[in-house]
Amino acid sequence: AQNVPNSDWEKKVTEYFKEKLKENNATNWVPSLNDVPVHYLKPNSLVKFRCMVQDMFDPEFYMGVYETVDPNTKARVLHFGKYRDVAECGPQQEIDLNSSQTVTSERQTFYCVPVPGESAWVKEISFLTEPVQARVSPSTSYTPSRHKRSYEEDEDMDLHPSKQKEQHMGKSCCSGGDIHGCVEPKRLETEASAGHHVISPNCSPPLDLNFPLPGEKGPACLVKVYENWESFKVNDVLEVFGVLSVDPVLSIVNSEERDGSSLDPMECMDTAEEQRVHSPPASLVPRIHVILAHKLQHINPLLPACLNEEESKTCEFVSNFMSELSPVRAELLGFLTHALLGDSLAAEYLILHLISTVYARRDVLPLGKFAVNLSGCPRNGAFTEHLYRLIQQLVPASFHLRMSIESMNHSRFIPHKDYTANRLVSGLLQLASNTSLVIDETQLEQGQLDTAGVHNVTALGNLITWQKVDYDFNYHRMEFPCNINVLITSEGRSLLPSDCQVHLQPQIIPPNMEEYMSSLLTAVLPSVLNKFRIYLSLLRLLDYSISDEVTKAVEDDFVEMRKNNPESVTADDLHKMLLVARFLSLSVGQTTLSRERWLRAKQLEALRKARLQQQQSVNGNEL
Repeated sequence: AQNVPNSDWEKKVTEYFKEKLKENNATNWVPSLNDVPVHYLKPNSLVKFRCMVQDMFDPEFYMGVYETVDPNTKARVLHFGKYRDVAECGPQQEIDLNSSQTVTSERQTFYCVPVPGESAWVKEISFLTEPVQARVSPSTSYTPSRHKRSYEEDEDMDLHPSKQKEQHMGKSCCSGGDIHGCVEPKRLETEASAGHHVISPNCSPPLDLNFPLPGEKGPACLVKVYENWESFKVNDVLEVFGVLSVDPVLSIVNSEERDGSSLDPMECMDTAEEQRVHSPPASLVPRIHVILAHKLQHINPLLPACLNEEESKTCEFVSNFMSELSPVRAELLGFLTHALLGDSLAAEYLILHLISTVYARRDVLPLGKFAVNLSGCPRNGAFTEHLYRLIQQLVPASFHLRMSIESMNHSRFIPHKDYTANRLVSGLLQLASNTSLVIDETQLEQGQLDTAGVHNVTALGNLITWQKVDYDFNYHRMEFPCNINVLITSEGRSLLPSDCQVHLQPQIIPPNMEEYMSSLLTAVLPSVLNKFRIYLSLLRLLDYSISDEVTKAVEDDFVEMRKNNPESVTADDLHKMLLVARFLSLSVGQTTLSRERWLRAKQLEALRKARLQQQQSVNGNEL
């Protein structure tokens, strides 16, 4: 308001908030949409949101500067349209659409969802780090209960109280006989006001919030970005700070547009389906007008947000933790050994797997991926289920995929473009970087895969081998690179490819698996559990190198190994040993390869191979 048009006020706003958010952990004071229900937050206030970009809509144009005129006095007032959805206009004022002062600007809209598979402990710790004052509760000055929804929705809620719960959960449901509407809910129909007194037997399903994973909760948001939007892409994990917009007028305007009462059909090129998806009710999908946004390296709230910066606090945090790395690793190894029924070799490989990450790509080859197939797992699904629950307590984001003929044939793994609604419909494999994917093959029965099932298995294979998912755009496929840690549990060798197969050799068979695994978690102190979490997240972010001297020693060693039996050690084996050596070095806090770690990597690989051969001779050709 203090600036005339065409001045640098936009930059000043960004700079002001950037500086303010640096002070005294100010970021913790901003209420978060991840923790606080949207109806507890004040409209047009500053909020933050930790999210993944699920889809990008077309850029939209808005009135950056516009002029209102009083018809009686002819007095003119200039307004700014940035950070707003609805134009500001007084009771005696009209917007002059033909004003020479009008400036049309452009902004980009991202459809953002909470990070898929985000662990409960991440949410809890993020919530607890916020000061009590930032945890918003309804105040006497602001009553959220009925002002947050448009009139149509409120009446609909009164008629269908059960809908309130269903919409909050973001799940699809329907009542009455319209079963087909449940298969892929895409719309929230606003019933015509004339029909409000009749409860329709074919009530349409609630809005599909397009979460990649089933059972996810939390708000989806339309995030409006005003600058540098080309630096963000689909599946990026962001933290955004911006102005919350939940104006009920948005819902009313949009429902009028859908009815066709407010627009000439010739004026509006969007289909009704597209309008529903791109302009959902603000009470369900709030808007955030971004002032500041940045990509997150990780989502572990126990670590500093950015570890690249040479800040004294960050360096101090890393060096302090590195000094006590050895006992943390020993405790984690003991914890995982118990979880893997007393198998310490499998526990070593599980640590290497959990700190692995794709650090570079050479042409199409992703370097640093370390998908592990843990074979020899007990046949009943209880073991993998409980192992997954333990992993879930250690990593910030994860998903448990139970492989069965039915799930392969009927699940949607690959995101695809819906051209009618002009949106990307999510799939199970639309995951954020560094998500742990645990695939359970132990319950796989014999059966016939249909076309969809074959596509899904192929997609899993491509994800593991190439760390990419080919999104389906109907007329073509588009490659989206990813960085997903895949652990496969199976009885025999997995049907899926993997970088490393470790055969489980249980030393103990607990009579009650659930009791045994639960007691493991309760035995670990929360402070120790937090150290495990920091350990696994931090080591993924460290740089690593091999000196020329060690490279020469490794080459000589490889030649020596092939001398006796050229068939016994291949180039693939060397690559695997170097990978094991890399993560083994990082697991003890060393960022360069030493002779000692190289010998230990060779020893681990020899033990792993000997175990596989032993199993092969017992079971014939099963492995």
